[in-house]
Amino acid sequence: MPFQVPEIFSPQVDNSRRDGQSVISDAQWEANALFRLSDEIIAGRRLTAEEARAILRSPDTAILEILAAAYRVRRHFHGMKMRLNMLINAKSGLCGEDCAYCSQSKVSTASIAKYPLLDEEVILAGAAAAVERKASTYCIAIAGRSPNPRELDRLCRTISQIKERFPLKVCLSPGLLTLAQAEALKKAGLDRVNHNLNTGRRFYREICSTHTYEDRLATLRAARQAGLELCCGGIIGMGESEDDLIDFILALGELRPESVPINFLIPIPGTPLEGRPAPSPVHCLKVLCLIRFATPTSDLRIAAGREVHLGPLQPLGLFVANSIFVGDYLTTKGQPPEEDYRMIAALGFEIEQVVHGESAAVCEDTLPTPAAQ
Repeated sequence: MPFQVPEIFSPQVDNSRRDGQSVISDAQWEANALFRLSDEIIAGRRLTAEEARAILRSPDTAILEILAAAYRVRRHFHGMKMRLNMLINAKSGLCGEDCAYCSQSKVSTASIAKYPLLDEEVILAGAAAAVERKASTYCIAIAGRSPNPRELDRLCRTISQIKERFPLKVCLSPGLLTLAQAEALKKAGLDRVNHNLNTGRRFYREICSTHTYEDRLATLRAARQAGLELCCGGIIGMGESEDDLIDFILALGELRPESVPINFLIPIPGTPLEGRPAPSPVHCLKVLCLIRFATPTSDLRIAAGREVHLGPLQPLGLFVANSIFVGDYLTTKGQPPEEDYRMIAALGFEIEQVVHGESAAVCEDTLPTPAAQ
């Protein structure tokens, strides 16, 4: 049975008043109810909309209990391992889509680098850097609606070279895909396709008009049908309502992608979402916990915006997520990799990387020495 809102809150009564009047302090969350939820999630039950709403509306003082419950799920399915991904923006700008959050879209006036698909050697050099940075997955992103035939051929050749030369999983963010395109990429050795839902179905039309939510689902279906793993997440803080957020979280739960990247909006000057107010760090943590409950077996990755929106609470996110990007994002900077290594080690987690097709934990003493200042 799903836990009920009245059960979650356990008002504490202060009987110390000498006038005999009871005073109810701030509601306290009852950890046992949340632990029951985490146990049921581990056993296979799905998160409900009512539970998601109750957690979103919980007092901020309940965040440690919520984190503890989500950590139980994380630890059960992912242990104390952290998986690092490295991203390369292999084709920047020049996009004909109008996604409101994106600095590379046709409606953006943001000052960013714009260039066609990078040469194979540049992308291969990025793969070598990913291995050096202890990444287990190398993510290649290209701007645009969909790769044209020439771009697809070049990507297939490059992916084949990466798989031959480096112990990495390869994830491609190609835009919209047909089944034939997805099958060609699978044949080339691609492991995973990134294509985000980004938000809930209703709100999607508010952030993009050049393609639809259904177009995105069609790409995810094509990737699955071709035998590719799915990397599918979204962006928090674009102006979505509570209902939109819950719809998005539960949709991820239905998809159960192998990897779930969660971005927190960076309102880049020159984009339509410039000036959007930032979600609070505690709200961001609550969302991460809900996505962990909704996708317990998936790699949950804290992506762009973690340094900005989680701020000093960033380490708490690793008790929920088991993956982060190391290095920079598409058009925004990340924190130096050495800071990530120190944060991971200080929390007692181990970096897991692919070695000859298998995964292995990287001991702390094998991490790169921080660069001299």
